[in-house]
Amino acid sequence: MFKRLLFALASASLLFVSAAHAADSPDTDMVLLTENFPPYNMAKNGKNFAQGDNIDGIATDIVREIFKRADITYSLTLRFPWERVYKLALENPGYGAFVMARLPDRERLFKWVGPIGPDDWIMLAKADSKITLENLDDARKYKVGAYKGDAIAMTLAKQGLKPVVVLRDQDNAKKLVSGQIDLWATGDPAGRYLARQEGVIGLKTVLRFNSAELYLALNKDVPDETVAKLQAALDQLRKEGVVDDIMAKYL
Repeated sequence: MFKRLLFALASASLLFVSAAHAADSPDTDMVLLTENFPPYNMAKNGKNFAQGDNIDGIATDIVREIFKRADITYSLTLRFPWERVYKLALENPGYGAFVMARLPDRERLFKWVGPIGPDDWIMLAKADSKITLENLDDARKYKVGAYKGDAIAMTLAKQGLKPVVVLRDQDNAKKLVSGQIDLWATGDPAGRYLARQEGVIGLKTVLRFNSAELYLALNKDVPDETVAKLQAALDQLRKEGVVDDIMAKYL
């Protein structure tokens, strides 16, 4: 009886894994993955899994237009957490992930299409906070919250700031106002957008410490001609003002 139960459980697990893999591997040219990162990408129902038309946002709309212009078919899935999205795009031919900061450490790991939009890195504090920062080193004496696996958190960790990380960046908004952290290292405009979604307003920027550009990152096995085709489509969209129009719709 126990052996039959183990066999049944194992079979069910295999079916689940197969179904999950199939959902990410349809009969399309590319498999695109993203995460909840408003206002750039987000599930319409606010959950941490969505597919196809149930995903919107600035980057999502731009990516859809890019692939439409380039006449390349794709599937689109929003997953959680970002670390899984990153790993899948890194390891699987035909996969891509967006939006991703293009950093020196990542440059040779992916092929890049962009930039899609800006992502300045800032330190936010409560409206009544007395904290003032001249540079990043000044933040060392404070408890800084960040998003696990994100480029900002990784950069802070490399510089020895030891950020307190969470699985959802929006959780840092309430941690900040409740005093669990002193500063929130996040992106702009993403951080303010997330804070508003959590009912948190009036945060102030005490330091702007980096300006990053966000990209569509493609697995390095994607053919160069495909990358060039996608980049040409984006360049044309920007020239026509389509990218600006999409930005204006959300901001």
